[in-house]
Amino acid sequence: QVSLVESGGGLVQAGGSLRLSCAASGRSFSMYRMGWFRQAVGKEREFVSGISRSDGSTIYYSDSVKGRFTISRDNAKNTVYLQMNSLKPEDTAVYYCAADGRTPPLVASDPNLFRYWGQGTQVTVSS
Repeated sequence: QVSLVESGGGLVQAGGSLRLSCAASGRSFSMYRMGWFRQAVGKEREFVSGISRSDGSTIYYSDSVKGRFTISRDNAKNTVYLQMNSLKPEDTAVYYCAADGRTPPLVASDPNLFRYWGQGTQVTVSS
């Protein structure tokens, strides 16, 4: 069992940056693969980025954020981060952190493959 709490969301102008954090409580955080998803108003939840468990050596990004967002994890702090640069209005959404201890896969983009979810944090990018 793991609980996830996201933070770091807010209002930013286009071209700006934000760093989201997802703090996990529970045991064995390093054994969980992690993911970031987002959901805009009126749209389905979509994959943003994922990182493998342990050393996080396997990372995926959606095409829409590749080159602008960076995911990382700090197992000593039980935290996964999403650094978001060059933000665009279309990045506006509620961002969710997700975790799952099952492998394979090393990294998942399907939200159905994540058992634990945070409550979300709002990111709004103004033009």
